Order: sequence, then C-alpha cells, then structure tokens
Amino acid sequence: MSYTSPRVFGTVYEAFRHTVEEHAQRDFLCVLPRAAASYGSEARTVSYRDAISEIDILLGCYLEAGYGHGHRVGLMLENRPEFFFHWLALNALGVSVVPLNTEWRSAELEYLVGHSEICAAVVPESRRVELVRAARAAGRPLGVTQADLADLPPTAFPPPERTSPGADTECALLYTSGTTGRPKGCVLPNEYYLWAGCWYAGLDGLCGIRPGRERLITPLPLSHMNAMAFSSMVMLLTGGCIVQLDRFHPSTWWESVRDSGATIVHYLGVMPPMLLGAPASERDRDHTVRFGFGAGVSPRLHAAFESRFGFPLIEAWAMTETGAGAVVIANSEPRKVGSACFGRVRPEIEYRVVDDSGRDAAVGQPGELLVRHAGKAPRFGFFREYLKDAVATEAAWEGGYFHTGDVIQVDADGDLHFVDRKKNVIRRSGENISAVEVEGVLLQHPAVAAVGVTAVPDEVRGDEVMACVVPRSHMNDAERVAFGRQLAQFCLERLAYFKAPGYVGFCESLPLTATEKIQRARLKELGHALLASPACVDLRVMKKRTAAVP
Repeated sequence: MSYTSPRVFGTVYEAFRHTVEEHAQRDFLCVLPRAAASYGSEARTVSYRDAISEIDILLGCYLEAGYGHGHRVGLMLENRPEFFFHWLALNALGVSVVPLNTEWRSAELEYLVGHSEICAAVVPESRRVELVRAARAAGRPLGVTQADLADLPPTAFPPPERTSPGADTECALLYTSGTTGRPKGCVLPNEYYLWAGCWYAGLDGLCGIRPGRERLITPLPLSHMNAMAFSSMVMLLTGGCIVQLDRFHPSTWWESVRDSGATIVHYLGVMPPMLLGAPASERDRDHTVRFGFGAGVSPRLHAAFESRFGFPLIEAWAMTETGAGAVVIANSEPRKVGSACFGRVRPEIEYRVVDDSGRDAAVGQPGELLVRHAGKAPRFGFFREYLKDAVATEAAWEGGYFHTGDVIQVDADGDLHFVDRKKNVIRRSGENISAVEVEGVLLQHPAVAAVGVTAVPDEVRGDEVMACVVPRSHMNDAERVAFGRQLAQFCLERLAYFKAPGYVGFCESLPLTATEKIQRARLKELGHALLASPACVDLRVMKKRTAAVP
C-alpha cells in the first residue's frame, strides 16, 4: 500500500474499512487489565473485524437519530476503546468529534459547549448532570447520552448537509491545552489525520513501520494530537495494534510494555526521569520495544535512558496546529543525543528562524521557528483555522509562515535544537534563560519530585528565575532553607550562574494540563504567590559571576 496521499481514502472511516479488508483478524485494540480496571470494565483485545462490527452498530444509531455531516458531538470517553468506535462511526457520517477532557469542570465545560456548538455529548453517567448544567448555562440544546447510546435523543439541530464527507470535511475540533491562556479550538479536517498517519507510515531510518506487525503503547490522552493523530492513525493505516493506557503509571509501565508485546512506545518528557528514578533491574531490557516516539526528554537524561533501557528515544517536533504538515523528527543518525536536537527539516517543509525584529537569525543564534509546507499548498496538513477566531488564525500565519512560538537554534549542519517556548524565556539582565533548561537540571536532583521554572519581577535585573519545587518528602522551614541552597548550588555547578534560581518556592503540586504539561500562565501566578510566602527561599546572594575553568 502507498502512504503518499491521504486523498486516496477521503475519510478516516474509509481508511479504516480499507485496513479491515487487509488485516481483519489482526489486533486493532489491546486493553490491558490495569487500564480496564480504571474504567470498571474487562481487559480485552479487539480485532479489526470485531471493531468494524461495533462501529457500524453505533453508526446506525446516530444515523437514525438524525446526526450527520456538519454536526459536532463531544466525546468524554477518556482513553477507553469506545472512543475509537464512536469517533469512527461519527466520522462515517461526516460528524466532527470534540474530545472532552475529564479534568474540565463547570466553567470550562460551559465555555466549550457554547464555543464548539456540539449538539450531543457522550459521557459517563457520573458527568451527565454536569454537562446538562453546562449546556443550560451556555444557552445551548444538548443531547447527553452514554457510550451504549441507549438514550440517545434525536438531534435538535438543523438536518445534516446533503454532500458526502471527504478529505476536506472537519474530522475533529481539538482544543489546545491552554498552557498560556484560554484554549483555542483547532478545526482539523480528515486530511489532517490521514496525512499524519501517512507521514508516520512512510518514515525510514530508526522509525520504519512494519505493516501488520507493530504494537504501539501510549499513555497519552486521546484529547491530544499525539495520540489521536499520530499513534492512532499510523496503526489504523498499517494494520497495527493500539495499546491505549488510561494514563502513565511509572510503577507498572514496564509490566504493561512486556505484557502487551509493545514494539513502539510514545512518551512525554516527564516520563524518562520517572523511569530512570526507579532502581536498576535485570529486566530493564526485557522487552520488544524498537523505538520511542515523543518530545521533551531532558538532554541530560537522553543518553542515560537509551543506555539503560536499550532503545532510542526519537525526538520529534510538531504542534496541534501544524500536524504532520511541518513535523520535524530526528529519526536518522547522527541524532546528536544530549543537545535537544529534534532533527533536520525535510524538503517538503520550508522554514525560517527569526529574531525579535523579524530578521533571520544567524547559525547558532536562537530565534522563533516559522514553518509552512513547501509548494503550492503551504497549509497542507495543518489545522484549517481557530474556530470563530479569524484574527488569531491570520495572525498565526502572518507573512505566509505559521508562527510557532517556539524558540530554536540551527547548528552548522542544519540540525534544529529546541530552546524553549517563546513565552517561557526569562529575560534577566539582558540574558535569555530557558525555563525548560533549568527545569531539566533540577529534575536530576533525587529529592525533587517535580519542578516548574518561571520569571518573577526584579527591580534591578528585570526578571529573576523562580523555581517552584515539589520535594519528595515533607520539610520544615529550616530544612527548606538548607534544601533551597543545595538546589542553587546544584545548578551553579551545571549551568551559567545567571540561569540558577534566584528563588526556590516549595509547593505541593504544579498546575498541569491533561498531557502533564505545565500550565505556564498558572505557574507564573504560583511563582508570584510563593514569592511573598514563607515557603520561598531567597538565593540571589549565591548567584555570582565566577572565572571560567581553564
């Protein structure tokens, strides 16, 4: 099969039916006991043939109730196998799915129901009342039902469009994680999802996909583009098996990897340090994993992880907005492990790296990454638009390139290295400091459970570095002061003095998104609050310029 064009299929559902014809008896979904128990269901494995039977039953229910092309339906199904069945059934009818994060509460749900204009929501019984209230507060009609659709009401919305769904039809409305503000709704057509799978299936080097043979395990939520677009679509197109965990469980991770027979793992940057923090074991390499696909592993831990567990962590770069239209990946040697390298741009992508004035940055100098697809369709594979926000959409595409907000630098070989999100860069006395870099160092300290670094105001230097630290054990005031000084010294031995934290504030938890990313806007609020609290240790006196070691 050729994976060169998503338009061969038209819709995700049509692509799935094509795979069923070739791989009917192969496993499509593997639900392990731990994941099943978290949902109160039974562990099971679902073949492609069995899956299409369940999908078509749901399809009939939605069709009879009047749902179709042009409608949107919210899915609060977490990482359950039912998510896939409902998604594909709705996709066959031209209905766009809107994943609903189970962590969202009343105000967030009210916003989403009103903004997305979903006409129905499939939710656990425990959340039914909450969704009904959110819809009432938003002034929207909303049919609320459970996964079996036993009480699915007829749609109160206008009849579906008469045209058949295709590659240009909206497949999903995916809300950004909102790390720096209110979530935006990214409109994603079928082409977006199909190209993500085609791109992945066509990789070579360390990431070659073997049709019908791969088993991909991921703990990432299906409300996130990595799981819903990349891991789901590459397996769906190639007859592989998706091992979708409920979430990341460090203590049972390797057990799940072994029991599932996983050959590919998808990871987030928070996972490697947790796994490396466990005692070494004779079974560390007792698995069948060929490679890991993800982003954000600490450069200082990257080589150590690969050496201990015996497979490469392939760093990639993409955003919800870019999809696979401008994804970059370090899937070939030399990968430059330990340098935050995420590969070299391929010919099908055009890019620029620009400084704050909009001029092209020199080799080795940091700047914002701007991207587009090469050729006559610069937005191919990208999101279509931010829903109801034409101004933000056009601003993101100012000058004909998509403005990523990510600061990178390009080395002399043309390889790209991640620095930080533009909004996360701390400006202290004229020096640009990456919050991610400082976090990566602090996470190496064995007594640090979690850390988020942000800027706090300084009358002399503009910004100062604040580290919000979750310690692994409870500490009294004196112990916090001593530990704060220890952390500052730990950084001073590994980083330029100005990057070390000027303050360490101790807290019980960090504000995180569903994908375990730090919510940067809320982290900034936390940093300011800690600055005025007894839980903050002032370490600025320790930050002194010293002579370079010869």
